[in-house]
Amino acid sequence: MSAAPALSLPGSLPAHATVIGFDFGERRIGVATGNTTIGVATPLTIIHATSNADRLKAVGELVAQWQPHVFVVGQPAHADGRPHEIAHLAKRFGNRLTEHFKRPVAYVDETLSSSEASAQLAERGVVGRAQKPHLDAEAAAIILQSWLDSIRQPGAAHAA
Repeated sequence: MSAAPALSLPGSLPAHATVIGFDFGERRIGVATGNTTIGVATPLTIIHATSNADRLKAVGELVAQWQPHVFVVGQPAHADGRPHEIAHLAKRFGNRLTEHFKRPVAYVDETLSSSEASAQLAERGVVGRAQKPHLDAEAAAIILQSWLDSIRQPGAAHAA
């Protein structure tokens, strides 16, 4: 996974910036949090909402609690690089975040994040159906960690 090229963010971020990452899905949205100081993403929760109003309300509660400086949204793609069918919905979700909360959004290629999340959960002994309540938040952490790693690399592209 790599950050998609766009506007540079690190110069505009404070030294300690809180970030919320999302693994967008039509029924569930995985959420993770992290910050630019320690550069570690942590699974947070899963938003169970299908309407945009309910999604924004749930994100609003997270924004009030965490006061993020930037959002990171996964952009799904097929293994061959073609955009996934849900990619446009993830982009629209990110656009709504920017419009509603007046914060920048970085987009990150999330190809194979769910598979990686499943493997990480299995390594910790969470297997089969026991993974379901954790998988989306774990995938969001992988997406966010990818972005955090990209901004720590000299000369890396950063997305907004």
